[in-house]
Formats: sequence, structure tokens, C-alpha cells
Amino acid sequence: MRLTRKLARLSVFCTLLAASGCRKTYVVPEQPMPPNTILLSQMMRELSSQPGFTDALLKDLDGGSKKGAALMTPALVNELRARILGKNWQGLDRFPGWTMREINPTVRAVGHFAGKSDKLEEAAAVHPGAPIDTATKQFLDLGPYALDKAETVSLDQPSSLPGFTTDGIVTTLDDGVTRGDGPNDLASEHAESQMLADVLNRLAANKLDGAKDFQVAAKLTTDKASDPRVALYDPYLGGSVKTLVHIDRPENLIFTLIDTGHTVTVDDARYFANFGHFHYKGQDVMMPFFVNSEIEVPHSHGRPLLVPVSHAEYEWHIHGPLINADVSYYFGIDGKAEWRTMDTLDQAWVLKRNAHAYTGADAVEVTRLAGLMTVAYMHLHAAHPSLPFGGYYALGVCQDGVSAIEKKLAGSVTLFPNTADDALFNDPRDAEINALIAAIPKDRSGKKPEPERIFGSLPTAPDAEGRFNAITVPGLATDLNASYAAWKDGSLERTYTTWEYGKALIFLLSAAIIAIFFAVKTRKFLDANPMQRNQRR
Repeated sequence: MRLTRKLARLSVFCTLLAASGCRKTYVVPEQPMPPNTILLSQMMRELSSQPGFTDALLKDLDGGSKKGAALMTPALVNELRARILGKNWQGLDRFPGWTMREINPTVRAVGHFAGKSDKLEEAAAVHPGAPIDTATKQFLDLGPYALDKAETVSLDQPSSLPGFTTDGIVTTLDDGVTRGDGPNDLASEHAESQMLADVLNRLAANKLDGAKDFQVAAKLTTDKASDPRVALYDPYLGGSVKTLVHIDRPENLIFTLIDTGHTVTVDDARYFANFGHFHYKGQDVMMPFFVNSEIEVPHSHGRPLLVPVSHAEYEWHIHGPLINADVSYYFGIDGKAEWRTMDTLDQAWVLKRNAHAYTGADAVEVTRLAGLMTVAYMHLHAAHPSLPFGGYYALGVCQDGVSAIEKKLAGSVTLFPNTADDALFNDPRDAEINALIAAIPKDRSGKKPEPERIFGSLPTAPDAEGRFNAITVPGLATDLNASYAAWKDGSLERTYTTWEYGKALIFLLSAAIIAIFFAVKTRKFLDANPMQRNQRR
């Protein structure tokens, strides 16, 4: 249905100023739910009357989370508080439900000095554009390795780091509520995974100005002199069997692990972002962060499709004679673009889908680009130390880096939202990353996101019949099934704001006035010239 038909329907049933009242009331379903899971509204119904609990919950949420694109700006925190105190449980279960056009100003409104680091400001003033050790400590985890120390570590030595612990991960808010998740089935590898993450981050940091040389020593057990990738990724290999090589880049490490008999797979993984990570009386609390996709759910009387924001990351699964580890990479709410462990348990409703799986040379290339991205973000932190939220949102969210690499390797972008400000990515040292970020679609200007990115961000693929029935968020699968079918058969419609309706009405009214004006002028002209009127007959 075209916009003009929507305007006609709108003018018949309601006035422009009451457009929102034309929609049929939608009751957000509360069932069915996954086992051992409750909605946020169910927890808050019981606890919101407890003195101080709502403020304690909001304060904990405001502290951020390691995953997802759910940035809790002051405006969003206030909105969440209003829905809880107002007992708007329907609104709470589709929080916030805003368009990106509505979310963007809440981030900009925080102001230039929000999240300011005085230490970074002072260091940047003394060493403008140079690597800042303070910034490195704040935005890049290097474990036991130092930026100002030359060092060589051996892959033959097992990790001496401690195993998995929930210290600093799980917190208690009383009243039966905890925040944070316990171990998953990868936790037994935590020591090796943490060592690998630290090593990859430190190898990437070799490209920072002033960093001392850090290397990893490994024995190459196969002859790869004829492999053209050798010259591209590791000029030290030389071609000799069982040669000891010294690796100074992340991609070289992955290349060498493959050559020493390790299986290496890099997955492009998507989840629903869990912006709460809350548990209540032993049950998981379902807390998606809904965004208005500006897609109209078919046969819903104009109701927009609200979708949970997804979390995207690259995941390295490495198994072999020297290393058995699993690590992820993304730009997080903590402002860090880095490799991390991935051994905490995800709640069942967040699901998981691997949009792409890279092996061999592609796995090496993803690693190379991730390393360059780490360096680019460190340069950005040094150049813009006053960005709110550690640069999160202005420099992108978790999706931006994954989108940039997906565009390079797969030729398209299937993630939403992307929020990086291209103007900030201008350091000539990071030309390749700047170009990759510039090439991906952005969701900063209010342009409606493409349906392929809306559906591509989901943590599950449609089944053979085009249905998303694996999704367990109540009511969401039904909306997605109808909208996806409409997209595929060409009948998908987009929603329009009151302002967009108003602009269209103004345009149509202006066109009508102009048409009437010229019609009157033509009539007067013909009446004043009867000879011409007779000739026209």
C-alpha cells in the first residue's frame, strides 16, 4: 500500500493529530514462555513495591553490561523507571519500543562531557594523537603482558592463569534477585581461553606507536613454502620443516595454529541482547531491548514490528595439540574492541545463530581485520577521550565491527543497528578500517532500516516454511512470521510517523492549491479570449 493510500485511510478514520489512536489496541502476550523463565514485568509486579528496589535495579542496569547494543542513556533509564512506577507492564515487556530516530537524540543529549576521563584528557593534551598507556589499560585487556615491555611467550607452555570464577560477574541485589550468569560448557577451558585472548590483544597492540615488540614462539611442523599465503601472512616461515617461528601479529598466530594441526573456525554469531542478565528466585528473567523496525505487522491496523536488539560477535573455536580455547571479539559497552573469553552461560531465550563460518584463509583474514580494528579503536580513544560511554554508540555498537568485516568477506551487511559516526574514523593510520566502517549502512540519520538487516540480525533462521517458531519471546514469532511472509511476497508495508504523514499532507495540499490556481488562471484566460475558446471546441 502506498503512502497516498495510507493518507486516504487516515483522513477517513481520524485526524492527523489523533493518528496514534486509530490503531487497534494490542495486548502483549505473556505466554508461552521457555522453561524456568519469567518476564521482567512478572518480577517487577512482585518487587516494585519493595522500598528502594526499583532504584537499586536501575542503578545496577546503568552500570552497563558486557554484551549487546542496549545502551541505557539517562532518558532510557527514566523511561524504564516511569513504566515500572506507573505499573505499565505491557510497555515494560516491549521496552522501549522506540525507533532509532527516537533513540539517537537520547545519546547525543548526554553532552560532550558525559563519561569524560580527566586522565585521558590530560594525556591527550601532552601527547596529542599518540598512544596513551592510560587509555590502553582502560580500553584493552592485556593480562600479564605490558605494552612497554618486549617479551616472547611460547605456545608450548600451558597457561598459568586461574580457572573460571563468578567473582566480579555475579552480583546479588537481595529479594531473591541476582545479576550475572554462571559457567557454560566452555568454562573448563577458561585458563587457556584467557591466555589466548590476552595474547591476541597484545599482538594487535604491537601496531600502536611506542609499543615494545611482543612475540609468540611456535614450531612449524609442515613445509608451506609453496603456499602463497605464507608471503602474505608470515614472511618468517621460510619453508623449512620444524622451523621455530616468531609471531608478531594476531593473524600470524592463527595461520601457524592451522599449520600445526589445529582446527580453527571463526563464527559470525548473533544472539538476542540480554540487557539485564537478571535471575529471580532461580529463574531467568527475559529482558530484551526492543526497537521499532518501522515495518508494519500485516493485518495489525498499523502496529509496528518491534524486534529485540541483537548482539553480534566473532567467535574463534581452536582445538589441537597446543591450544584448546574459545574466544570472542566485539566492541562492547565497556568501550573495548578486543578478544574476550566466552564461557558464561546464556539464558535460553537469547538463542544463537551462526550467520557465517570462516575457516582457512578466511579465518586468518577475519583475525587480521579484528587486530586492525583493535588498533583503530585505541587511536580513536586517544583522539576523543571525552566521548560519552567510552565511545560506545558514537564509535559504533557491537554490530558495527562485525558488519564491516561481513561486508568485506561476504559482500553484504545483514545486521541492525549500526551507529558508528563516519566522521570520527579519519585517522590515516587506520585507512583500511575507516573504509570498512564507511561502507556499511548506518542507523543514525533516521532512515528506515532495510528488512534484510532486520531479519538477518535475528539469532535464528526461518525454517523451510519461512517461520521463526524457534523464538520464545511471547508474541514475537507470530509477528515475525507474518512480516517475513509479507516481505517475501512483496506486500510488506512500512510504518510512518505523524511528521511523515504531515509532510505528505502538506505536499498534497500544496499540489492541490497550485493545480486549482492554474485551473482558475486558465479559465479566466479562456473567458477573456472567446476566439481561442471557440478554436479549442
